[in-house]
Amino acid sequence: MQKFANDPSNMVNESIRGFVKCYPDIVTYTESERVLKSTSAQDKNRVGVATGGGFGHDPAFIGYIGQNMLDTVAAGEIFMTPALEDLCIAFRHADTGQGVACLYGNYERDIACVEKAIEIVKKEGIIVKSVIANDDVALSDPDKRRGSAGEILMWKVGGAAASLGYGLDDVIRVAQKAVDNTKSISVGLASCIIPMVGQPNYLIETGTMEIGVGHHGTSSLDTCKLRTADATVDIMLDSILRDMPLNEGEEVAVLVSGLGNTMLMELHILFNRIYDVMQEKSIKIHRSYVGNYFTSLDMMGASISVMKLDDELKEMMDVPVYTAAFNHFHNKK
Repeated sequence: MQKFANDPSNMVNESIRGFVKCYPDIVTYTESERVLKSTSAQDKNRVGVATGGGFGHDPAFIGYIGQNMLDTVAAGEIFMTPALEDLCIAFRHADTGQGVACLYGNYERDIACVEKAIEIVKKEGIIVKSVIANDDVALSDPDKRRGSAGEILMWKVGGAAASLGYGLDDVIRVAQKAVDNTKSISVGLASCIIPMVGQPNYLIETGTMEIGVGHHGTSSLDTCKLRTADATVDIMLDSILRDMPLNEGEEVAVLVSGLGNTMLMELHILFNRIYDVMQEKSIKIHRSYVGNYFTSLDMMGASISVMKLDDELKEMMDVPVYTAAFNHFHNKK
């Protein structure tokens, strides 16, 4: 294993320090080095938006802190739940008296920690309500579905709603609507290497791929022969559209994310096929994103997320943001 590291056990802290130094106009520290907050002046009438999760999914989670998106993030060790006190700190800094929306993924330890943190800050007068993303269609049971790259679209919608002055209940409502209308699936071509371990989690044999692979480098439920890019997209979209049928004339947002070790060249080839399939079905892509938005260390592969839009969700997606990961304003009509 060859990595740019000083001490593999301290990579998260060092990476966070470099991140803050790189984006001082966007993020800053709290009293905990593992909790970052937005430098944007927060309106006292604005609901706070927070999240937390394990490191290793760069630019998620801290890359989505910023104007009109996330206010605070608590970061855990690689693929690990944040510390309980760090989540409490994130909620405290996100709150301006209007409550906090905690938008995060469907992982058992994360859920337990968030629920405990909510109980703690409630005693301090801070009201936190949550939405749990379960957009990964690789698992048939909705209650067990993991949060995947669709979390980014949930953060985008939730942050936009808060910036437009929605109250806490309505921020939660529209974030839940985003989750309910977002489906994702990933394909792995090679597993990731956790720096402290120094070897792959498991082996994906040359000439094969794994449909529905997890974002923590976990193996999938379906290993098959490596397909062409177009055939792979067709398999992925079939899984998404079986779960969320789309009708002619409907509009969607599409996000294609590399898993950490996949070239942009490849990701655009995937999107080329996605676009053509949507055109064939007379479905309009209102917003499209291609890049490394939600990764799994150095895993080779990609995820596709599709969010079905109504007028309200379109409005949320059109709200401009300024973050390290979405570092431009959206002016598309």
